[in-house]
Amino acid sequence: MNTYVKAKGNAKARGGWPAVAAVAAGTFSVVTSEMLPVGLLTPIGSGLGVPAGTAGLTMTVPGLVAAVAAPAVPAAAGRLDRRWVLVGLMGLLAVANLLSAAAPHIAVLVALRVLVGLCIGGVWAVAAGLAVRLVPERSVGPATSLIFSGIAVASVLGVPAGTLAGGLDGWRVAFAAVGVLSLAVAAALALLLPPLPPERAVRPAEVAGLLRVPGVRAGLLVVLLLVTGHFAGYTFVRPVLERASGAGAGLISGLLLAYGAAGVAGNFLAGTAAARSPRRALLVISAALAVVVPAMSVPAGGVLAAGVLVVAWGLAYGGVSVATQGLLTASAPAAREAASALFVSAFNAAIALGALLGGRAVDAVSLPAALWLGGLLVAGALGVLVSARPRAGERRAREAPAIR
Repeated sequence: MNTYVKAKGNAKARGGWPAVAAVAAGTFSVVTSEMLPVGLLTPIGSGLGVPAGTAGLTMTVPGLVAAVAAPAVPAAAGRLDRRWVLVGLMGLLAVANLLSAAAPHIAVLVALRVLVGLCIGGVWAVAAGLAVRLVPERSVGPATSLIFSGIAVASVLGVPAGTLAGGLDGWRVAFAAVGVLSLAVAAALALLLPPLPPERAVRPAEVAGLLRVPGVRAGLLVVLLLVTGHFAGYTFVRPVLERASGAGAGLISGLLLAYGAAGVAGNFLAGTAAARSPRRALLVISAALAVVVPAMSVPAGGVLAAGVLVVAWGLAYGGVSVATQGLLTASAPAAREAASALFVSAFNAAIALGALLGGRAVDAVSLPAALWLGGLLVAGALGVLVSARPRAGERRAREAPAIR
């Protein structure tokens, strides 16, 4: 035990904020890789000769794999040093993205997205608990926020950045750029992280036991409905904007950058609100998304109307991650790591399910059908929040970090 305590202290001394920043860069890279196809579905479909719904599999597959990988990767890693687990996952992510840039067929691209999903789930699971091992106790909260800000920023900025790069030089260049970024992050992790011997893993029985907690079940249902609804529509945001505004690739990139900026603001606003009450924050977010998502299906008002709706969408969705994290961990304050594993699995499964259902709606009915389906699912999340009674743990959300 003394050896472990000494190792933990040395990790903090050798890690610190540079190591935390490197981990945040890792979470940014994996989520950017996951979201990248959203802004590139049209050119991917055109380049590989497949419809938009089929191209949407590049979103569905990694989300499904990540949902399984989140609890599986730490268990499979056993007693491997978590520093090298993260470095290896980032190296694998770089290879998958660089090979994706040269994919000759949709089947090859989807197969490579399986590797991306493995990296997403593994990095999320390992990174979630690292702040406490890298900085002094008084700094754990801000360090955890910085690590998870990589996810928030990637969710709202990765797509427009990828769209801009794809618009300038083609979708393959966007994948190659993220591959190079992943290599750089792998090097930074190798240089800046201290040795990180594994701690006690979350047992499967502990995770399963949380499903008997009513607040956890309700929180997971909110995550599934809200995130599935969002991605049912957002996966196809580029063709939606092309239809609604008649804008070209350059203007659409600008609209998505506005979405990203609004999303970053929404993330910090929701973080403050969720510290007081995650449920109330999610009530506002769900109500806004239930209106905005289907409203995008109406091709009226041109670029100005589309821009207003996109900014409102980004502002609302930017707070989803931090608020849903807070809701789940407030429902299980004594089992934050197990709740985190459930959150990661549910969130990534919802991303995949949203892309899948949206794609089926587009192929079987129409592009607006995906938006109306998304709005209906988000309304379902709002209904769950209205009917669910707030738990006592929610009142303790202010005193504890969202993920530990």
